[in-house]
Amino acid sequence: MLVTSKAILEASLRAHKEGRPFAVGAYNVNNMEQMQGIITAAQETKSPVIVQVSRGALKYAQDKYLINIINAAVELAPEIPVAIHLDHGNSMDAIKRAIDLGFTSVMIDGSLMEDSKTPSDFEYNVKITSEVVKYAHDRGVSVEGELGTLGGIEDGVGSGKTQLTDPDQAVEFVERTGVDALAISIGTSHGAYKFKGEPKIAFAIIEKTRQLLPDTYLVSHGSSSVPEEHLALINQYGGRMEAAKGVPLEALKKAIQYGINKINVDTDIRLAATGAVRKFLAENPEAFDPRAYLKASRAAIADEIKKRMEAFGTAGQAAAVPQWGLEEMKTAYKRN
Repeated sequence: MLVTSKAILEASLRAHKEGRPFAVGAYNVNNMEQMQGIITAAQETKSPVIVQVSRGALKYAQDKYLINIINAAVELAPEIPVAIHLDHGNSMDAIKRAIDLGFTSVMIDGSLMEDSKTPSDFEYNVKITSEVVKYAHDRGVSVEGELGTLGGIEDGVGSGKTQLTDPDQAVEFVERTGVDALAISIGTSHGAYKFKGEPKIAFAIIEKTRQLLPDTYLVSHGSSSVPEEHLALINQYGGRMEAAKGVPLEALKKAIQYGINKINVDTDIRLAATGAVRKFLAENPEAFDPRAYLKASRAAIADEIKKRMEAFGTAGQAAAVPQWGLEEMKTAYKRN
């Protein structure tokens, strides 16, 4: 069931308003094994899922390969609501290409300039986000924007500086752009090395933004937990990731209670896959068939994502998602 991210996040927002909040994980995909792991986890937990693709992934896999891998998963799991989302789009050209490929959701990161490393000003962000919203909505595609900047750099995205979101400014941003979902900066960070000391999440920003924007889907980027068991496995079999630290799962659960609807996860998928491959090759030194160690990788990815789906409360929510595809949303956006 191919739907827009608006359909999936509407189910989350409705649940928040009814006092039973859950958030939907958005999981980055770069290859077939990752996609298989994601869809397996969704099927086993009966969860809706947002599949995210970065510009780096499109370049690595070639966009035609990757979109067809994702579409194959959608076809093979018709009971699962799936949205295909462009993560951190940085220009109108990137947005148009994604929509042409069949993406049902796009993010325009106007918090950064097109080089994806230099923070922009507010007016630039409003201008480019508004242009994307008009273009995408005319085609039934939902849009995520970002206000504030995250620390860390991953996949070529990020300024390395953190600027927390101003909730009052977020209201102006949403009103002027018409964006469906808003990624807010709350102290999380891209990559595996998010914190040097104790993680600090600005829950008050989530709470106030939710109060001021009760009908906007709120997104937390840079939200991988960097589980210690994955680090231990990687380091046990030759890796060097001693200082990596992510967002504790309990903090993410608390963020959901305060109003977060979408949680982006990428690093944890990479760590799970890497640990599984390192362990398999160390224990099977005679192995040379990629299918063998990639099978181990795929299973580890599925297990990791199942944990996230259960922790975020997404498990069992597939049936709650309205079947809003592109045609339904074209009509709705025109009406509004």
